[in-house]
Amino acid sequence: MNSNEVKTQKFIIKFFPEVMIKGQKAKRQMVAQIYNNVRTLVKRVSEDITLKKFFDKVEVVCPVQVVPEIRQILVETPGIEQVLEAIQIDDINTLDEIKVKVNDLMAKEIIGKTFVVRAKRTGEHDFKSTNIEQTVGGYMLANNETKGVDLRNAEVTINIELINNQLNIITLKHKGLGGFPLGTQGSILSLMSGGFDSTVASYMTMKRGVKTHFIFFNLGGIAHEIGVKQVAYYLWKRFGSSHRVSFISVPFDDVVTEIFNSTSEPYMGVTLKRVMLKAAEKVANEMKIDALLTGESVAQVSSQTLRNLALIDQFTNKLVLRPLCTMNKPEIMEIAAQIGTKKFAESMPEYCGVISKAPVTHGSYERMEKESSKFDYSVVDKAVENRQITNIDEIIADISEIGQMEVVSNLEETKKYTIIDIRQGQECIKVENQEVLKIPFFNLKKEFKKLPQDKEYLFYCEKGILSQLHGQYLRDAENYTNIKVYRPQESK
Repeated sequence: MNSNEVKTQKFIIKFFPEVMIKGQKAKRQMVAQIYNNVRTLVKRVSEDITLKKFFDKVEVVCPVQVVPEIRQILVETPGIEQVLEAIQIDDINTLDEIKVKVNDLMAKEIIGKTFVVRAKRTGEHDFKSTNIEQTVGGYMLANNETKGVDLRNAEVTINIELINNQLNIITLKHKGLGGFPLGTQGSILSLMSGGFDSTVASYMTMKRGVKTHFIFFNLGGIAHEIGVKQVAYYLWKRFGSSHRVSFISVPFDDVVTEIFNSTSEPYMGVTLKRVMLKAAEKVANEMKIDALLTGESVAQVSSQTLRNLALIDQFTNKLVLRPLCTMNKPEIMEIAAQIGTKKFAESMPEYCGVISKAPVTHGSYERMEKESSKFDYSVVDKAVENRQITNIDEIIADISEIGQMEVVSNLEETKKYTIIDIRQGQECIKVENQEVLKIPFFNLKKEFKKLPQDKEYLFYCEKGILSQLHGQYLRDAENYTNIKVYRPQESK
């Protein structure tokens, strides 16, 4: 191939089949949306890219230097079923011109192999598609050392399309994301914890063409918020960046404190989910969003039994979508691995799991009403009022600013610390020759400031995650510099 034939690369975008079977008006709208979305995305890479829209495809021609980047964008854009890479040759008029050009460019692919030529033709010509296949195939067979033509099980298929006098030689085929183009199915507000479930659920709505905003309920950790922002940004950047969406952070530590103060322990988990939906509903109403999204799966945890989900939904007037409701954890984790969110989820704490020690699995409607009547919902209103809204494309600066708490594993005899066990419940760690205090994590914000600040403190919990997050919160939000994390070495 000479130099003037490799300056550009052509991509042919084939639409998701469900797009093509829509009525004419809906199909035109979706094709236009795919075109606009693709144009927005590829023009960020290079202005030297041209696009053409047809009723059944979109063509993108780009400089060869940006081919890998454009390919990645196209296969991850909702609404695209297949992406073909092609060599485009213009001003082709005869079968002889076609056979020579195809052989010049593709002969190397068939050496020592069986092959077949498949052709599609559009326009006015004095020959048919079968004539193209026979002529090109015969010419290549006669001019190359091959194992022959095999019409059924060829090792190499030469795919060519002739559109009027333009010849396209298909060199590669890639499976697209499928689904509907983003922006055609309205907007949704995703309750994002950053774990496996909420990230996969958000991906599934984005793939279905739903503009997905994110709401995060911060239970006391700035580090956790940064982690959730990081995975939300990753999802948006990879699958949804043709549209700007919002990331809403709602401070929920006072709400958790109210739950512990007013709610019976078996109903704490269900209550937390109810008030999260209520807060999300208030935000969605202001954003004129019709539905909420969660990553809940039936019976995966205690709050996700059918009865408890009914109790949770009873507390909101919004439509709640649960795309993972019948999926099991391995299936969800497999999707997370495929889309790249597994690495985020594995290090992301799930706060909801620390609410109830003996959670109810089949809650009572009557009992739920009693528990609800004891709750001071003004804390939810205040939390929503204090929310922070950020355009997701502007949060990357936040992600790079977070630090990590220092971890202490060996306690030096000459260095005295005060250990604070932040786990909920009555159990308290015992450490020889060290002062130990018991302050549950949900009381840290209020109680830590009462302690002597000329001492060094170590936060302790079973896995170190809550200690990291709450230590980070107090350091960053309240400027405390005397906090570290205690993670004792495991005994051999």
